[in-house]
Amino acid sequence: MSHAAAGRRPYCAVLVVPTGIGAAIGGYAGDALPVARAMASVVDTLITHPNVMNGAQLYWPMANAHYVEGYGLDQFAAGRWGLRPVHRNRIGLVLDAAIEDDLRWRHLQAADAARATLGLDLTDYVVTDAPLGVELRSAASGATWGTIQRPDSLLRAAERAIAAGANAIAVVARFPEDTDAEALQVLQDYRQGQGVDPLAGAEAVISHLVVRQLRVPCAHAPALSPLPLDTSISPKAAAEELGYTFLPCVLAGLSRAPQFVVGPALGLFGGSSGGDSGATLWADQVDAIVVPASACGGSALLSLGRRALAIAVEANPTALAVSPESLGIPAVRVSSYLEAVGLLAAHRAGVHPQALTAQMPQIKELPAQGYLQINPLGR
Repeated sequence: MSHAAAGRRPYCAVLVVPTGIGAAIGGYAGDALPVARAMASVVDTLITHPNVMNGAQLYWPMANAHYVEGYGLDQFAAGRWGLRPVHRNRIGLVLDAAIEDDLRWRHLQAADAARATLGLDLTDYVVTDAPLGVELRSAASGATWGTIQRPDSLLRAAERAIAAGANAIAVVARFPEDTDAEALQVLQDYRQGQGVDPLAGAEAVISHLVVRQLRVPCAHAPALSPLPLDTSISPKAAAEELGYTFLPCVLAGLSRAPQFVVGPALGLFGGSSGGDSGATLWADQVDAIVVPASACGGSALLSLGRRALAIAVEANPTALAVSPESLGIPAVRVSSYLEAVGLLAAHRAGVHPQALTAQMPQIKELPAQGYLQINPLGR
């Protein structure tokens, strides 16, 4: 019996794996998608983002999972924006003017295949009026980021697509293919399932810009020349070896991505009192958020971690070293995503996790002064 049928409100969880930080799970080609699938099976609603859901030409539809771009997810977590579910979106495809003719045709064929095979709704495509000029950068920690030289051109193209009827934007930008020894080594490490995705940080910059300025769902797929065959590729990176484009997963995700609703900020959260409260999700409806234990400095966790159950997964190391304890966030540490899924299931069921173990201490009298901090896992 569902919680709704039992007279309980739906259980909502957020899954975050930040992009461009070399996460052991979620730092490659959609390799956190199995985590999302497992979590979606034990919650009523899962909110996550393209870095988790995108697997190049591979994806997995989940009726109760919301595909929310990272900037929009941060605004949602802060209570500034709500998420309104949709039956479908009409997607506008924006192509970088820097993409060569042959590579452009490969992406247009992918878009036509999504229309004919999956039945997705796309407007006619738009080519930017200038090359976007994507540049890749990396930090001393190993995390990656990037810039675009012509953000104005990207926004004009996205606005043209919206004027043509699009309410979600898929961007394909031409990414540089560095041939120096250091860049080639970074790429080789990534293909072997060992380093940081060199493209991820710049991809986030592109989608953040569109969502921040135009407040529509957006995701990005890089345009790159196919790589030479390498029979030693890690399974974690293998989804990016399948063809000429990473666009299919972006179009599938955007087709059902929730729309953003801007509501009144009431204290910390916009709350379900804003606007069409019956359908729109707000931050105060989130029950739990799951993040890597070493990457706890993100905006979504900082907004949600003191009121929802925060779960920090230790077996997903990253290039960062930001613990929940260093930020004063009362997170529950778990060893793996398997344990996180079990903790979510128990939390949703209203079962104290310690009741699932062999250790159950006697109840004690509360001290006259102060209070006891009780770890839900009894650690």
